[in-house]
Amino acid sequence: MNHDAVAPEGSKLSTRSAYYIFTLLFLLYFFDYVDRTIVTSVAPFIRDEWGLTDMQSGLLMSVVYWSIVAFVFPVSIIVDRWSRKKTVGVMALLWTFATVACAFTKSFPQLLMARGAIGIGEAGYAPAGTAMLSGLFPPEKRSRMMGFWNIAIPLGTAVGIGLGGFIATHWGWRHAFGLVALPGAIVAILFFFVKDYKTVELVKTVGAHDTGKGKVRMSKMDIVREFIHTPSLMLTNVGFIGCIFVNNAIIFWMPTYFHRTGGISISEAGVKTSMLMVLALVGLPLGGWLADMWFKKRVSARLLFPAITSALNAVAIFVAISLLTGQAQFLMLLLMGVLASAFAPAAITATQEAIHPGLRAISYSLCVVVQNLFGASMAPIVIGKLSDLYGIQTAMSVLPVFLAASALVFLAGSLFYARDLAKVEKVALEWE
Repeated sequence: MNHDAVAPEGSKLSTRSAYYIFTLLFLLYFFDYVDRTIVTSVAPFIRDEWGLTDMQSGLLMSVVYWSIVAFVFPVSIIVDRWSRKKTVGVMALLWTFATVACAFTKSFPQLLMARGAIGIGEAGYAPAGTAMLSGLFPPEKRSRMMGFWNIAIPLGTAVGIGLGGFIATHWGWRHAFGLVALPGAIVAILFFFVKDYKTVELVKTVGAHDTGKGKVRMSKMDIVREFIHTPSLMLTNVGFIGCIFVNNAIIFWMPTYFHRTGGISISEAGVKTSMLMVLALVGLPLGGWLADMWFKKRVSARLLFPAITSALNAVAIFVAISLLTGQAQFLMLLLMGVLASAFAPAAITATQEAIHPGLRAISYSLCVVVQNLFGASMAPIVIGKLSDLYGIQTAMSVLPVFLAASALVFLAGSLFYARDLAKVEKVALEWE
């Protein structure tokens, strides 16, 4: 492997401090998803009290994602150019206060506005946390730490849904919003006191070895070129689309699929789908660890691994949906549950390594916009339309096509990765 292309960034941060910051980042990501998804289980209580329609209930979740898409890019600029820890702390306090505000709303429009404010607060957290993690750990450990960090997503989702329903049943839905927000606020305050690396100057090296090298400040066009002239980065963002599309289609439509094709109750179908989602607890850290092991021997493995796991997932879903039924089908879908998230740690890491260190939050924010606009938000609609036209069996059977497309895109990105990595500006991060 070309070690010059992936030289570890200098850091004055101790290992103990790095893992302490990681722990707080994990907890904040966990509470991010608790606050985001708790509305799923309290929605029936709100619907009954205020006489909402199902569409209005759905808006309480959708408005969070729309806020994230709208604000993630501008917030990520603040992250990269100001301070990661301060931005994270402010954002976390905003989303926790907005969650508390949900408990005091008196009408649907008020609750919708409060939920939208949660999305504003959460908009830049993933880019900010990703940027900090990239600075905390050397290249050979980044994917596995991304994997461990992203475990907070399924855990937070499960706790938000389960705890919300329990609290709402015993004390009312307003208490659910209030109680889950408090722990996140405490962690947010603690985060203001962690160390952070100094904001990286947006400068680039100019000049050849024989004429002498120098540093010049990057212009806006230099920043744009930093992205569009990095094909592996652009292809990584596109590769996310198919994977996220399939994952959201599975989350949204798999209970319906089990119910209609297997003749089981919606409750049982929901439990079966939850079992598949929980396997992300295996897929994320395992995928990150395997990707890092391979990366030590081959730089392009950072994108080859997502290509392979996406292709294997396509095969698993094709076999399960098109060729199997009953218990055999469910066993194959369990494999899908592991593979579905295995691509993410390495692919997320690629969005950080192939770009100037001063643009990392912005880089992942672009990935968030792309995957949410064209993947997450489109999956329920597209599969729903296909189901209306041809039935749920046919609709779900097209999912492998999206994964196969993503595998090819990741594979194409891997061809450019070593070259793109070698031209990234080398910066020694200074922690303070």
